[in-house]
Amino acid sequence: MPDKKICIFNWSGGKDSTLALHYALQDPTIEIRYLITTVTEKYNRVSMHGVREALLIKQAESIGIPLYQIRLSEMPDMASYDSTMKHHLSKFKEEGITHSIFGDIFLADLRTYRENKLAEIGLKAIFPLWKKETQHLIEEFLNLNYKTIIVCTQQNLENFCGKVISLDLIKQLPTDIDPCGENGEFHTFAFEGPIFKNKIAFTTGEKVFRTYNAPSKTAIDDDSPCSTTALSGFWYIDLLE
Repeated sequence: MPDKKICIFNWSGGKDSTLALHYALQDPTIEIRYLITTVTEKYNRVSMHGVREALLIKQAESIGIPLYQIRLSEMPDMASYDSTMKHHLSKFKEEGITHSIFGDIFLADLRTYRENKLAEIGLKAIFPLWKKETQHLIEEFLNLNYKTIIVCTQQNLENFCGKVISLDLIKQLPTDIDPCGENGEFHTFAFEGPIFKNKIAFTTGEKVFRTYNAPSKTAIDDDSPCSTTALSGFWYIDLLE
């Protein structure tokens, strides 16, 4: 048998993370030590997704893998973000971690950024969903009986914010929107399915609109925006325990 890959898993709490973790857990050469999530320090919410820390913790408890939170300011600049991540990745390296797993699908610049930053520490990346067709992925996700709710959308997708994803809902998306939201069009919270020991209970709260300095896709994880000059607007639905 090949040597074990001792891994951290970059967990956003959404559907792509869920499906990537579903795949990774079936690979006998992979051992996952931690779920890694960036959390905005000021609001105690998952970066960019806006999901409350308490629900993130419930997800990890239901999955049964220890959660490791990396606390960030609301809009860190690139230098601060890179420094923070390097600090934590170095700690993982010292613990014997060899690989970092991501749910990215087709953003080549983002993959290169991740691989280069990991290489600085001596770690390697794994991308279980890489280059898989996104319509197929969302269909597979639903056919596996996973459930996920859209918690954040770009300004033009307000009507989809707060809705549970179904095949019918995906068909209603504008034709220029990726079915998995891989370009950052929307983000989700997965709450039921095979990797979860129990369903994550929640109710929906207020829907709000917020503007941010838009992150550069070639520079940063879409779960951890960094400040630039362009403004970008997003709708959020609050999920309550």
